[in-house]
Parts: sequence; structure tokens; C-alpha cells
Amino acid sequence: MNETPSARYWRRTRLLTFFLSTVWAVLTFGVVFFARQISGLTLFGWPLSFYMAAQGLVFAYLILIGIYVLGMQKLDRLHDMEQQHGA
Repeated sequence: MNETPSARYWRRTRLLTFFLSTVWAVLTFGVVFFARQISGLTLFGWPLSFYMAAQGLVFAYLILIGIYVLGMQKLDRLHDMEQQHGA
């Protein structure tokens, strides 16, 4: 496939963003939708649904942001190398 470096960069950026947005949506919707089913499970003495709603999802969102930052840094470095070498 004869794709320009810029097109490859943006395709990978969109793929990373789509994947992380999908994980975000599944986590957010899943905890709310299945709250009754997971309330029987406990974590540190609290029902899992309460823990996830109160603070667990915040940590999950921070992890997603960290993954996005690391992924974009890697893509930026790779893209810069392609620009320098004219690939």
C-alpha cells in the first residue's frame, strides 16, 4: 500500500482514538448498566458497583489518558523518523 507518512500517521491516530473511546464507552456504560449484578461483589468492604462509580472509573479514565499519551508520543516519534528519512 503506497500511503504517505502523513496519511499513515492520521490513520494510526484515529485507530488509537477509536479504540480508547470504545473502551471508555464500554467501561462507563457497563458499570451503570450492570450495577445491580455487580453489587453483590465487594472490594475493600464496599459493593463493587459503588466503588467503580465513586472512584474506580476515575482511575480507569486516568489509565486510558496515560495510554493515549504514550501511544501518541510513540506515533509522533515514529512519524518524525519517517519525515527525516523521507519514507
